[in-house]
Amino acid sequence: MELSLIFLVLGMVVIGAIAQRVAGLGFAMLVSPFLVLALGAHQGVFLVNICGVVSSLIIVPRVWKDIDWSMFRWLAAFSVFGSVGGALLGGALPQAPLSIIVGSVVLLALLLSLILVRADVTVTGQIPKGTAGFLSGVTNSLAGVGGPAVSAYAVLARWPQRPFAATLQPFFVVTGLVTIGMKFLTVPDQLPELPIWAWIGVAVFIWAGVLIGEKVQRVVSDRHARLFVLCCAFFGAITALVSGLRAL
Repeated sequence: MELSLIFLVLGMVVIGAIAQRVAGLGFAMLVSPFLVLALGAHQGVFLVNICGVVSSLIIVPRVWKDIDWSMFRWLAAFSVFGSVGGALLGGALPQAPLSIIVGSVVLLALLLSLILVRADVTVTGQIPKGTAGFLSGVTNSLAGVGGPAVSAYAVLARWPQRPFAATLQPFFVVTGLVTIGMKFLTVPDQLPELPIWAWIGVAVFIWAGVLIGEKVQRVVSDRHARLFVLCCAFFGAITALVSGLRAL
């Protein structure tokens, strides 16, 4: 892999980690379309899955006291089934259709988030939780983006931001590990071919991004942080979608 491409990956990783720490999610939605363009659909999604687990693992100790473990158990249990199914389907898809799926999933998630903010609907019960967990697992395996489904549920269930953002971190760890495990079993050749020093750099840059995100969180409002993530994600998703359509 070219040196310039490796540095591009590291730059995207640190930006994604900052977004993840500030907003509780956004790493995959922000980074996935760009890594798909840079590395190809399969390798890009695989790398997003790995980075998502690492970033959430780093954040978990910092938000431990705010995690809603009851909510986590429901979401995570159903996400396992979705992750397995999504990994099997994603491994069987060619590059171009998978690029289209990544772009479409991110775009749909962004539009859905804008609509649901204004929705005057409240959901309760265990079925919506399980559905959100399952869909999150599917989209995480297919597109590297697991946040939209649980974000939509959080909005409709009126789940407060602090416990929501905290609970997503162990949830993303579980969902990501299941997805990575399935991909190692079914399509191990899709792992990005990065040198050892680049993998170490990915871990270091994620850690640095989380630390920077903690400082940014003190001076930037949640609204402005989300606006930045949305704008970048829209651009990346549209680009990935167009690239996939042209490849067809």
